[in-house]
Amino acid sequence: MMSLSYMTGFGNSFETEALPGTLPQGRNSPQKCAYGLYAEQLSGSPFTAPRAQNERSWLYRIRPSVCHTGRFTPLPGGGWLSAPDHHHAALIGQMRWDPTPIPDKPTTFLGGVHTMTTAGDTQGQSGMAAHVYLITAPMVDECFYNADGEMMFVLQQGRLRFVTEFGIIAAEPCEIVVIPRGVTFRVEPLEGVARGYLCENYGAAFTLPERGPIGANCLANARDFKVPVAAYEDVERPVRLVVKWGGCFYETTIAQSPLDVVAWHGNYAPYKYDLRSFSPVGAISFDHPDPSIFTVLTSASETAGTANIDFVIFPERWAVAENTFRPPWYHRNIMSEFMGLIHGVYDAKPQGFVPGGMSLHNMMLPHGPDAEAFEHASNGEQKPVKLSNTLAFMFETRLPQHVSDYAARLPTLQDNYVDCWKGLKKHFNPAKP
Repeated sequence: MMSLSYMTGFGNSFETEALPGTLPQGRNSPQKCAYGLYAEQLSGSPFTAPRAQNERSWLYRIRPSVCHTGRFTPLPGGGWLSAPDHHHAALIGQMRWDPTPIPDKPTTFLGGVHTMTTAGDTQGQSGMAAHVYLITAPMVDECFYNADGEMMFVLQQGRLRFVTEFGIIAAEPCEIVVIPRGVTFRVEPLEGVARGYLCENYGAAFTLPERGPIGANCLANARDFKVPVAAYEDVERPVRLVVKWGGCFYETTIAQSPLDVVAWHGNYAPYKYDLRSFSPVGAISFDHPDPSIFTVLTSASETAGTANIDFVIFPERWAVAENTFRPPWYHRNIMSEFMGLIHGVYDAKPQGFVPGGMSLHNMMLPHGPDAEAFEHASNGEQKPVKLSNTLAFMFETRLPQHVSDYAARLPTLQDNYVDCWKGLKKHFNPAKP
């Protein structure tokens, strides 16, 4: 039985059932579950985590997960790598790539993930990896779960359907889908082909950032996040299950579909968010605020205010600041920035940074607007301007991002990227304030 609908609200505790009367009232693990089901808890945090950070859901399923495993055998990971990955000589410098071509042969999600950068260590549960995904075929009788981290899909081209233990999520470009650590799912392209970005988060789960002086509203609002209602598969045929664990891949064959959860309740579940729902704030008089005002989700580190990962977007918005250099200023900083463009034009890079492309500006390496953007921003009339038809994003981490061998050898790597700053002229004149 399959359904496609959602409940809303980030971090809430939900309850949903595909068959009436499935969820027990007043107890989580009754002596006997309705419909002959099994009760099982999936914990995304330690049992003793503080209440505000405690994540778990109760699942009522046809068979418990112990019946959905077998004897695992090692499996080559293909283009999907994990941190630490230092096989390629360390590359520093500003880097940018054109869009990665979509393959012309059948490629499922598991074969279509290619690692661009890694940071941190899967074993230490710190850091991240940035990947691209290229999908031309659905997963059939095949499922996957990632024990190393949660996965954030940033859709750039083509709609996708995620069939998960918790229900079905259909998503389109300009939306993100987050699959928590340990949740089993499969991916199906809905338009033949799909391309996008994937952030694999080894550290603390993504959550909404604090708003500080902004107050109760704006940025990403909790009510706009959607989790699926319960749906289940009662399928009795062999299914291949692939697991990523400890930076390695393993496979086994089981006798039935593991997506057999008839009902669930809790606060640990996959979700999606439409980036067009983000409510940006900015300077309405003068000066340039930090890009942190565009943070959608954050993964905390042990150091307060220093993120394991920030997920930041640059959406459509009005620029109204007066006597101010409006694009991002030239800067070096402690964070390492992996950027992608979903659609449109990025205001600081009007040339060379195109939808489906990527850039990497590692920690303490300088970057900023190209020469064309600088001249336009410095000399143009400063009337209110709508930055329309644009949506860029950034995976930002406190850790250095190591470029994979795949990324370093991609034909789409722009060897002349650094030339975009060659046109910056010397304007200094000590006699002219």
